[in-house]
Amino acid sequence: MNAEAVICGAGIAGIAAAYNLSVRRGLRGVVIVDERAPLSLTSDKSTECYRNWWPGPDDAMTALTNRSIDMLEALARESGNRFLMNRRGYLFATADESRAESMRAAARTSCALGAGELREHEAGGSGADYRVAPTTGFEDLPDGADFIRDPALIRRHFPYLSETTVAVVHARRCGWLSAQQLGMYLLEQARAHGAELVQARVTGVDTRGARVRGVTIADDGGTRSIATPVFVNAAGPFFRHVGEMAGIELPVFGESHVKMSFHDQRGAVSQNAPLIIWNDPVYLPWSDDERRALEDDDEGRTLLEEFPAGVHGRPAGGDTVLIYWTLDTRRVEPVFPQTWDASTPEILLRGMSAMVPALADYFDGLPQPFVDGGYYAKTEENRPLVGPAPLEGAYLMGAFSGFGIMTACAAGELLAAHVTGAPLPEYAPAFMLERYDDPDYLAQFADGQTAGQI
Repeated sequence: MNAEAVICGAGIAGIAAAYNLSVRRGLRGVVIVDERAPLSLTSDKSTECYRNWWPGPDDAMTALTNRSIDMLEALARESGNRFLMNRRGYLFATADESRAESMRAAARTSCALGAGELREHEAGGSGADYRVAPTTGFEDLPDGADFIRDPALIRRHFPYLSETTVAVVHARRCGWLSAQQLGMYLLEQARAHGAELVQARVTGVDTRGARVRGVTIADDGGTRSIATPVFVNAAGPFFRHVGEMAGIELPVFGESHVKMSFHDQRGAVSQNAPLIIWNDPVYLPWSDDERRALEDDDEGRTLLEEFPAGVHGRPAGGDTVLIYWTLDTRRVEPVFPQTWDASTPEILLRGMSAMVPALADYFDGLPQPFVDGGYYAKTEENRPLVGPAPLEGAYLMGAFSGFGIMTACAAGELLAAHVTGAPLPEYAPAFMLERYDDPDYLAQFADGQTAGQI
């Protein structure tokens, strides 16, 4: 078997790479290899959200996601919005007066980096210039963000938030979509242009003569080879391991993430809400009896400690609500299926109740929750790797830590430009492996700053 390019991984990254290579760049022999069904490992475990909202230190991530959102909007128009893209926004909230000013400053930075105009709404204003985000669609809506420090305006538009909320930032070129439907649409288009999906496992890369010659794959029928001059590593959580097959060491590690859904039968979270994020650290609320019981238990005592900021969630249609919280940042090796501590639903629910107090009604009886998740493949500064690897014919398309859905289209376009020798955008160097040889690039992250994971 021969192929113009072989892509390892049928997640959103690999499918976006195949789409851009076959549909947009005209390669007719693109083969995607994955032992699992497409989009079934981690691509369906995300928030399914997108944003052009990043903290810097430069505008590379904003530029990449702005381009990706441009592409998503074009795909939505051509498909009749098959993947249900909306622009409800991301709503960051705080109950801490001192944090309100830092949120305003961060919003000014993100907007200056290319997110759009910042509109500020202070107490005493009419709020007439604040535009409410519709629940569906994405056309003709504001970009940038609205900083609101007017309790009356916050209560008017976001009444489900805690009454202790003193300020919010509503980032506007943000929202969500159906990742499954997006991925399948891209895959269908790629297949219509000659791409092929092979259900098998990549077991080796032929690197004779210090270049890619082919790959070995295995399935129930045995082992066989595909001759190809181009190998794209889009292996998601196994990105580093697949790199090792080709003799390439990648500066990437794994981190577990968790997602919970449940039926919000009492309507605690409005189904018209944007993605809502609590910017404050949280102490989980417990009754006096519960607190005494936890204090007497070695493991339970940890549930009385401060939890990090960033619990977030969104409505998901019907009465379903999704909750996410990055609590465990230990570096781990990916193991499937994942297992979760029995206390996970309780932690997520009680943490989210700091932002949405009505969720406390479920403390004595949460409707059967569903917990799953996946693994982030991350670089130290939390930016993806897209471009050539240090082996002729080998390319990287990975380390999309929590932002694969929102960046996949533009990252696939960038990957295809590298493969075919097309002109590269200005942001290309920020995502190449060679960036780690640039002292100026490294200096931007010398203080430990990372590129904006929520």
